[in-house]
Amino acid sequence: MKLEGEYIFNGTREEVWDLVRDPEVLATALPGTQDLQKISDIEYAGKMNIRVGPVSGVFSGKVLVSNEVPPESYTLSVEGRGAAGHGQGAGDVQLIDQGDGTTLMKYSGELQVGGKMASVGQRLLDSVSRSITRQGLETLNKALQAKGQAKTEGREVEYTPPSEAQFAASVVKDMASEVFSPEHQAVWTAVAIAIVSLMIGFWLGKSSQRG
Repeated sequence: MKLEGEYIFNGTREEVWDLVRDPEVLATALPGTQDLQKISDIEYAGKMNIRVGPVSGVFSGKVLVSNEVPPESYTLSVEGRGAAGHGQGAGDVQLIDQGDGTTLMKYSGELQVGGKMASVGQRLLDSVSRSITRQGLETLNKALQAKGQAKTEGREVEYTPPSEAQFAASVVKDMASEVFSPEHQAVWTAVAIAIVSLMIGFWLGKSSQRG
């Protein structure tokens, strides 16, 4: 499964780099993230507790960070595992200064998946991963804007990230255009959770080299 795209952040490249290295901020991008641990300077591990429909559980992910060129780019190798499936993959992230106070993020990579989530088809896997990626990036950008506004006004940052329920509801909304047969409904909810667990790796990896 390929994962690629781009997103424009309302902040400088240095600000975005600092943001994606902050574990506390990254945890808000995917509600339910817990137990983020720094295993070494280039390796991280985390868990997510999430519920989508009738299925819930704890999913684990690990990330290996390499080829860092602050504040421009880095490479991630990820793996995730939970009751609904497992997977591994690698990808590159690039931050480009737009010259107008904004930053373009480009990302590309591939994930190999197995278990229940591999049985529902490429189209569904791609759609769910796009939804989760979009929501995560939007949440990070809102956190960045809140931080910038607080700095300008000389006050503490005030920002409330989406709840797990809101996050799950948004995934379902994004999937509304897809057609699911009744026999695939239970498997789809499991797939959504499993893909979330893999995306933990994508986000947690951005916290590399934090002292």
